[in-house]
Amino acid sequence: MKIVVIGGTGLIGSKLVTKLGEHGHEAVAASPNTGVNTLTGEGLAEVLAGASVVVDVSNSPSFERAAVLEFFETSTRNLLAAEAAAGVGHHVALSVVGTERMPENGYFAAKIAQEQLIEKSSIPFSLVHATQFFEFARAIADEATVDGKVHVAPVRFQPMAGDDVAQAVGRVAVGSPLNGRVEVAGPEQFRMDEFFREALAAWGDPREVVTDPQARYFGSVPGERTLVPGEGATFGQIRYRDWLDRTATGK
Repeated sequence: MKIVVIGGTGLIGSKLVTKLGEHGHEAVAASPNTGVNTLTGEGLAEVLAGASVVVDVSNSPSFERAAVLEFFETSTRNLLAAEAAAGVGHHVALSVVGTERMPENGYFAAKIAQEQLIEKSSIPFSLVHATQFFEFARAIADEATVDGKVHVAPVRFQPMAGDDVAQAVGRVAVGSPLNGRVEVAGPEQFRMDEFFREALAAWGDPREVVTDPQARYFGSVPGERTLVPGEGATFGQIRYRDWLDRTATGK
């Protein structure tokens, strides 16, 4: 089937396009780099012609509260309208585990707004809520750094590899619409401060990790289970240490 991947040239999108192609599907990467812009609507009608499924793994270029909300609302409205006109039968969107548990967070609030638009649409849908990606661990540590020290809350944390995210999204994309959500996470659960203490040591990063119950996660203080999935979640196969070793050797 023809599956259009919005954000198909990014981290998850490029992996997803490859995996779908390996399974015999016509996977089309759609992004501003390929002439498709969901904010302006440019190229949407053309790329969606004949598509059975659309997978949206795009992300906002800015995480500033107003900008990220504007991105997800505008792009999702344009995308859903174009899908309806093209007769697309399944809309899949990648979201984040814990959005509803930390709505005061600007990014999470924007993802909630995106999901509400999808749920109200006439198009059958599936939402894939994933935990944080291994690939973003360094960015999380940098965001948490205050005066040269990494302040992290001692809450549960269950990150996953981008390859496992793409695998989960692809599985949902080729299946029947859920008209609901599925949660996916890594195979190991950590305490967030301990994860980063071990990760920084593995990176050879000299920064001290400070266990701080009031530490903010991109502007908000997470609760004990904010960032981990509930019962019934699907788990990836790749462990962080194995991913780190594989990344270091380029395999």
